[in-house]
Amino acid sequence: MKTIVYLLLAYLSGSIPSAVWIGKLFFHKDLRNYGSGNMGTTNAFRVLGKKAGFSVLVCDVLKGFLPVLIAKQANLPIDSIWIVLAAVLGHVYPIFAQFRGGKAMATVAGAMLAYNPLLLGIGLAVFLSVLFISSMVSLASMTCVGVVMLLTYFTACSFLLRFSITALFAFIVWRHRSNIGRIIRGSESKVPFGLGHKGKK
Repeated sequence: MKTIVYLLLAYLSGSIPSAVWIGKLFFHKDLRNYGSGNMGTTNAFRVLGKKAGFSVLVCDVLKGFLPVLIAKQANLPIDSIWIVLAAVLGHVYPIFAQFRGGKAMATVAGAMLAYNPLLLGIGLAVFLSVLFISSMVSLASMTCVGVVMLLTYFTACSFLLRFSITALFAFIVWRHRSNIGRIIRGSESKVPFGLGHKGKK
């Protein structure tokens, strides 16, 4: 019963639509109706600006980080990776936002910070490197999780962690399928810095 409660709380934490609430409260905009329509950090930066973007980033990281940290302290009879997955599921399919969520990268990062900081550190280094080279958040996100997945195959990680990271990678690629199409066509949006930036947002 205790485990079910923690899984439910992790899902509810992930379900908090930070970008939607911040957009409506401070900017009178529903982020889902602007830009890419995604209620994530990248769209918040593009549509609402830097302050809103950083606020959404912090909130999305925390709603993955806190449930996993608390669950680890509670010594649950299950691996905390299940709490990670519950928080991510909440972000992607939030009960508080008609199950229309974001692509979960910030929430994944927060959850992994609490679960395995080393893997997060490696993933973050890959993310920033690819972002600098390509100027594409979507490509950097998928590459980051892909590299972390491969690392779990060649290190002393448990089968459960390998399976979970593989599932996360597949899920994130699926959520980015429209981005993949734009990358192939050469029309993917780019951030205004890095080697891949050509002056077009």
